[in-house]
Amino acid sequence: MGRLVVISNRVADPRKTAAGGLAVALGQALEASGGLWFGWSGRITEGGTPGEGEVNRQQAGPVQLVTVDLCRDDHDAYYERHSNGVLWPVFHYRLDLADFDGGSISGYRRVNQLFALKLKALLRPDDLIWVHDYHLIPLAAELRAMGCEQRMGFFLHIPLPPPLMLAALPEHEWLMRSLFAYDLVGLQSEADVTHFARYASDELQARAEGDHGWHAFGKTLQVQAFPIGIDVDEFQALTRQREAQDMHDQLRREYARRRLLVGVERLDYSKGLPQRLKAFRTLLQKYPENQGSATLIQIASPSRESVDAYASLRAELESLSGAINGEHGELDWMPVRYIHRNVARKRLPGLYRAAAVALVTPLRDGMNLVAKEFVAAQDPEDPGVLVLSRFAGAAEQLKEALLVNPYDTARTAEAIQRALQMPLAERQQRHQALLQRIRTHDVHWWRERFLRALQATPAQEKTV
Repeated sequence: MGRLVVISNRVADPRKTAAGGLAVALGQALEASGGLWFGWSGRITEGGTPGEGEVNRQQAGPVQLVTVDLCRDDHDAYYERHSNGVLWPVFHYRLDLADFDGGSISGYRRVNQLFALKLKALLRPDDLIWVHDYHLIPLAAELRAMGCEQRMGFFLHIPLPPPLMLAALPEHEWLMRSLFAYDLVGLQSEADVTHFARYASDELQARAEGDHGWHAFGKTLQVQAFPIGIDVDEFQALTRQREAQDMHDQLRREYARRRLLVGVERLDYSKGLPQRLKAFRTLLQKYPENQGSATLIQIASPSRESVDAYASLRAELESLSGAINGEHGELDWMPVRYIHRNVARKRLPGLYRAAAVALVTPLRDGMNLVAKEFVAAQDPEDPGVLVLSRFAGAAEQLKEALLVNPYDTARTAEAIQRALQMPLAERQQRHQALLQRIRTHDVHWWRERFLRALQATPAQEKTV
């Protein structure tokens, strides 16, 4: 393999543990090839000229980190209004929350052109290029237009919606056609691959070729599911560190007479948080034996606080938490502990390990790695139970979890009750199967499988 070039919206130093498992996994491949990681610097220059940006370079061992500053107009159009204001809600099936009239698509295209221009000057003929996520879908098409002929792959970390939802996007044909500038497109789940196949056939009149190929515009594109995983060994090592153990021991002491349920995610309308709290309230109403004994710790990290939809969601969660505590709480027991702040990653394994049940119930999610982290953190002798939404990409792999429809709060409450009452032998059996699967299909397996598939595609001049 030639040099690996990774492009993502944000760049992280792979040597730093706080960067997370994905950065570490990519970093290993980048280090092996003396690679390049390219993206936005995170800096916004006030008063700058749209379509221009200063390039910054930093060396992280053998890996070169290259970033580009964005002016305020470019950042707001590309990142806030189009990537997060249009693509994110549509790809998560929330057409009602998309700002289709924001006029942001020109800024989205302009920043992808800017990135392509700055990146082209750094590329070598034998580079292997791997582009990540919805912010950068048209990047390969811009590079091809500038004459770049390297092998290029793309991975979408969020869900790909059905064709009719995609068709609601302004200029959806341009966006989806631009994927054909890649040699390989990776999606999180087989359901996502099915959605792409239907769109490609119905909207682009593409022709299926072989097991994974779609031919259109003079090019055959390979599209496959590559479900992303976690670094199981790295996360289990965190579980043994002092911060996680202190968290675990503290919760065990504080809740010695309680059964803990836990939910951990970013505050986002895709995560199904109101539905989860309503299901927990139904649990307390329908199964009164949980009164005084079951406590839900719900962590919802701050996210996009200035956006109306997120502010409304926060208000709804605070209202629901207060109502449940008011209806069911006692002097010595608060059924819901709602925490609206970040919790250090080093402490999370201790929280997971102390919980009897994890509630991972998004309305739609590309994968959801919290589900896999919970499994990795468990004591195999006395493991907790994973209650998982069937609408998370992880549900295709984690069949031994209790799969639920988060819109059906009554049935979700029944599943939570089953989890709380599950015999030890069944919990151990389910956990063993889940742990084996996340270990076999970990983040390193994901990286190697994608890169092997990309290398296997023929490099050829693109006409897109």
